[in-house]
Amino acid sequence: MNLLFIQDEAPVAVEDVAVVESQATTEVPAEDVAAESQPATGGGYTFWIMIVAMIAIMYFFMWRPESKRRKQMENFRKGLKKGDKVITAGGIYGVVKEVHDTSLLIEVDSNVTLRIDKNMVVGDPATGVRQ
Repeated sequence: MNLLFIQDEAPVAVEDVAVVESQATTEVPAEDVAAESQPATGGGYTFWIMIVAMIAIMYFFMWRPESKRRKQMENFRKGLKKGDKVITAGGIYGVVKEVHDTSLLIEVDSNVTLRIDKNMVVGDPATGVRQ
């Protein structure tokens, strides 16, 4: 039984196609097949090392300095006393006249006083402490 396939150049018989297909296949060594089916070893360790390294970098360059700055400002605000020079978040320079639990009374000019929240004090112009 001879079937013909029509191609662009010339008709080809089925027996000829089978011969061409058998010649085109090559055998792959068993070692290559086994190597392709197994995942690469060590890839899991490098992933976890990179994750730990990124967390350590974030801690030492972002979280730790911010925590130190926050503690410094908290101690500065707790230690405010009468006569200290301060800068408010709005950029107002003044001298502390009275200290209460959550607020301050500051004098900004002769006979001009303002009551502000303690958390709005952002710095001391004398010592350079700034938020």
